[in-house]
Amino acid sequence: MKLNKRLVTVGLLILVLSVALKFIWAGVRQIKVDDFHPAAVIFVVDSSASNQKYLPDQKKILRQICNLLDPEDQIKILRVSEDAYLIYEGGPMNGSTITKSMDAFTKYDEKDYGTAYGLGLKKAFSHALTMKKNGYIPAVVVIGDLENEGAIEKQINWQTLPKNVQNIKKYAPDISMMFLDAHPAKLDLVKETLTPVLGENHLIVAPKQNIDKSIRRFLHAIGR
Repeated sequence: MKLNKRLVTVGLLILVLSVALKFIWAGVRQIKVDDFHPAAVIFVVDSSASNQKYLPDQKKILRQICNLLDPEDQIKILRVSEDAYLIYEGGPMNGSTITKSMDAFTKYDEKDYGTAYGLGLKKAFSHALTMKKNGYIPAVVVIGDLENEGAIEKQINWQTLPKNVQNIKKYAPDISMMFLDAHPAKLDLVKETLTPVLGENHLIVAPKQNIDKSIRRFLHAIGR
């Protein structure tokens, strides 16, 4: 009798465990693991003479964004003044190297009064497309006053910019853009020009007073 009771107890335990395992397995199968895609953030930073007084705070903004990215993400920094060129590319966590690059190539030069934002954006879009081909989610972050100064051919053409961004979206439909620390009038122009192309979720603009909240929206847009 004792043996029979033991067998029955063991049988019931096995049955209960089997049912429990089936439920657990069914639950595990329904759990979807998020696909992680690294992001590539291309910064366009204004280092012109007219923007120098804002630059120290703007460098901090750039570092703040970098600190919130994933170690597997990549960044590129384009310095924009009379000309536009790359001053850093690599991981977002290389704080010391980023700071050294920014300090070395954004120094005040009274001759660097122009702002080649148009040329800077052209190069940023080229980098974004390249990084998209390599499996990254691309984004362009413009930090500066957005003033058009200097050579006209290097400035932003607000009439052709929407078409250029639309062409980028053909190959990188998930591209996001963020414009920070410009005057609200300039940011309003950005919204009117690019919202029809990028939409509200992938176009973020913010004056100095609202940058922290906008950075959170930007991180969400690139899947962070």
